[in-house]
Amino acid sequence: MKAVQYRAVGSAPEVVTVPDPEPGPGQVLLQVTAAGVCHSDIAVMSLPVEAIGFPLPLTLGHEGAGTVAALGPGVVGVNVGDPVAVYGPWGCGVCIKCAAGKENYCLRAAELKIFPPGLGAPGAMAPYMIVDDARHLVPLGDLDPVRNVPLTDAGLTPYHAITLSLPKLVPGSTAVVIGSGGLGHVAIQLLRRMTATRVIALDVSEDKLALARQVGAHETVLSNDGAPERIRALTGGRGAEVVLDFVGAPPTTSIAAAAAAIEADITVVGLGGGAVSVGFGTLPYETTVTSPYWGTRAELIEVLDIARGGGVEVHVETYTIDEAPLAYERLHAGKINGRAVILPDP
Repeated sequence: MKAVQYRAVGSAPEVVTVPDPEPGPGQVLLQVTAAGVCHSDIAVMSLPVEAIGFPLPLTLGHEGAGTVAALGPGVVGVNVGDPVAVYGPWGCGVCIKCAAGKENYCLRAAELKIFPPGLGAPGAMAPYMIVDDARHLVPLGDLDPVRNVPLTDAGLTPYHAITLSLPKLVPGSTAVVIGSGGLGHVAIQLLRRMTATRVIALDVSEDKLALARQVGAHETVLSNDGAPERIRALTGGRGAEVVLDFVGAPPTTSIAAAAAAIEADITVVGLGGGAVSVGFGTLPYETTVTSPYWGTRAELIEVLDIARGGGVEVHVETYTIDEAPLAYERLHAGKINGRAVILPDP
């Protein structure tokens, strides 16, 4: 079968032929119907050799959806033919974090060399993939897998970030979304659906700001040196109670710090290498800075329920598996408006 792989450090993704996988004990074979393309893949492919903790080549794709094709010995909880989405942050299943449903914060994953699909384990950019345990599958029901596969990361990650700040997202508050692309345009919709906050969206691209307005942003601001002053003008000088940075580069984390109100939450989600300095006098009083990772399986179920009710719609561009390298090129160049989705060949 064809697969999109990252084969050597510093190389571009390639479409190659690999053997069809077969499920072992406790495993599920998934026939993939859609796989999402994510900036996290580019971040991984930008790591130096000493920072990569898993072997190459790697089949990419940590956003996956499909139909259960076969069950390994001992599998219960799913049936052949079930339409499912893949919950990506795999954990050990037994540590205290996993017991609480927080496999994204598994305490033993590194020790046991448990990797997410597409970020260490073979991912979804192939006609078939192995899912290590049935608990990492979530029913899709009648949701379109192509339009909703990005919700496994681009929906789950902002949803988790927003839930951390729900007590502050009250009427009269302001939330700033930095980066209105793949995750950001979903975050705007979730903020509008889940809260009464006013949403200000930032991006360097007018096309992405147009998308932000289309999906519900109250205000849009170009992401540049003048952005903090503009945000303070829009908030009567107060600043934003919640700042969600889906870029995480040094220029955007600087904007986040400068735009925060007293008692604000600054949440750095993006992998751009930026940081927010914390210390008395460096931020407004009692500002909280956090950097969450993905979300829980229960939260993915909740995100899919929001989509089922029409509360969030991902803007997608589709590509064949042979066009996957082009999709990564366009993503790296900032030319994807929304989310790219790969449709594997049967």
